[in-house]
Amino acid sequence: MKRLLSISVLLLVLLASGASGADVREELRGVKKEIKEKKQLLKKTAKVEQKVSGELLVIDRSLKEKEAQFATLARELQGVERTISKTEKEIGTVKNEVEQKKHEIERRLVSVYKAGEIGNLRVFYSSESFPQMVENLRYMRSVIENDRKLFADYNTKIAELSKLKATLENDATRKERLKVGIEQKKQEIAGEKSKKAAYLVKVRQDKQAHLASLRELQANAGRLQAMVRKLEAMSRKSYTSTNKKTPSKGMPPGLPSVPNTGFGAQRGRLSLPVSGQVVSGFGRHKHPEFNSYTVSNGISIAAPAGADIKAVYEGKVIFANYFKGYGNMVIVDHGGGFFSLYAHASRITKRVGAQVARNESIASVGDVDSPRGDMLYFEIRYQGRPVDPASWFR
Repeated sequence: MKRLLSISVLLLVLLASGASGADVREELRGVKKEIKEKKQLLKKTAKVEQKVSGELLVIDRSLKEKEAQFATLARELQGVERTISKTEKEIGTVKNEVEQKKHEIERRLVSVYKAGEIGNLRVFYSSESFPQMVENLRYMRSVIENDRKLFADYNTKIAELSKLKATLENDATRKERLKVGIEQKKQEIAGEKSKKAAYLVKVRQDKQAHLASLRELQANAGRLQAMVRKLEAMSRKSYTSTNKKTPSKGMPPGLPSVPNTGFGAQRGRLSLPVSGQVVSGFGRHKHPEFNSYTVSNGISIAAPAGADIKAVYEGKVIFANYFKGYGNMVIVDHGGGFFSLYAHASRITKRVGAQVARNESIASVGDVDSPRGDMLYFEIRYQGRPVDPASWFR
């Protein structure tokens, strides 16, 4: 993204400076190279997207399995709940029967207690004949047998009640276990869905970012191509002569010789645009942790917020506004193809068209769109090309 912004700033400077077709053509080659790299990156992204699609299919299958397990657990829980309900009804019925048997036994016990041994003697002596006595004894045995059956039924119902209660407790434990299992499946399903959604969002965001970057690069390439055609049509002779010139000592390869007048005569004589410490230099830098490189077209100077930013040389303000990625930015045209750029300002004190003197305040230090807090990002450009500012300062 920083590269794209640099290209946009370069376009501003190139258009203002009337740069040669050779300069624009070289920049165009750089943009085309970056477009090629971006397309390769998109191919890699497509492979990653394909891989992610496969992983998403696995997640989908896992999700469906968990949902099927969830449905099975839910059905099992419903069955257990029906069993518990049925058992509870059976327990109620058996309890009623136990109570009835209990009352019958209590009545029989009261009756036997009141009769005691006298009851048996009364049965024996009240018999008028031996056959009647035998009949009375048979009746007594029948009563005793009935009492035994009554006690046996009572004990059976008590045992049945205990068994039903044990079944109820087991089913209740199983129900709680199923509830825990269902809750775990719910959480697993929610986690899988969240993972899937996050994965999709990331892949789509990466793809959209690459596509947007590619579109912007292609747009910049189109603008640069148009500038090449326009400049070549205006002066093919000028383009040819410029392309044959030998770079002067200290300038980047491909730059025409710097005139020894005006701004060009100020090498080693300029003052820093703000009092502070240079925290990032010009050129190619390797990341301290990752095996990657970045290129800076200028320098970064850490300075207190609100400190004055001064024009390094006299000139005319050609840009004074917010520029995405650079914050509040000022570009000064010093003539002879030289420009200076000042970015991340908290405020701008000069308008477009204003003439500024050397060391005149044009803005204040800030951190607008700055990656490192309060600082000034500064560039020097000659015919649209970045120049290392280090050799220009005292």
